[in-house]
Amino acid sequence: MDDLDLLDWRERVARLHLSDLDLAGFRAARDELFAGHPASPVPAADRAAFPGLGWFPPNPDAVVEAPLRPASGTASIDTGGPDGVVTYRRVAVAQTPWGPLTLWWIEAYGGGLFVPLHDGTSGRESYGGGRYLTDTVKGTHGRGLSVLPSGRVRLDANYLYNPSCAYDDRWACPLALPENRVDVPIRAGELAYRRP
Repeated sequence: MDDLDLLDWRERVARLHLSDLDLAGFRAARDELFAGHPASPVPAADRAAFPGLGWFPPNPDAVVEAPLRPASGTASIDTGGPDGVVTYRRVAVAQTPWGPLTLWWIEAYGGGLFVPLHDGTSGRESYGGGRYLTDTVKGTHGRGLSVLPSGRVRLDANYLYNPSCAYDDRWACPLALPENRVDVPIRAGELAYRRP
């Protein structure tokens, strides 16, 4: 994989997230991308037998609108990789039925919204480090989180997805901070990756 492969991967991810595909079409397109792209986080040795990503069944109860309350302060996450320590600024806290979730802004060139989530399925049915609702630096706009008028957001946990490190140890990923850990199991979105 080279830098241009990674650039193409990010563009395809962004186009997929901004597409008008329904949930089933989105999942099928994501499988196709993960199976064949040179920058896929799925190890190259696994791609020939790649069965597709595992998903919870679509869950209409996993789509919620949540009011936001202001938040302030920063937190830092050591990615364990070449990105080193990344600083995040609290943008707001969404008051969800699952518990409060902090919306983070990445304090780096260009910035981006980041909402990691560790729930009651983490380490059992879904990836142990948690999943992401959005990471706009990586192009995941408009599916897991949408900004609404009047200080609200729409969250669709059917689009929760695993960070790249869930597929292969060659990736280093920031995981959910303690304030984005909820005890409620959210049975929606991507399941833990099982190697073929």
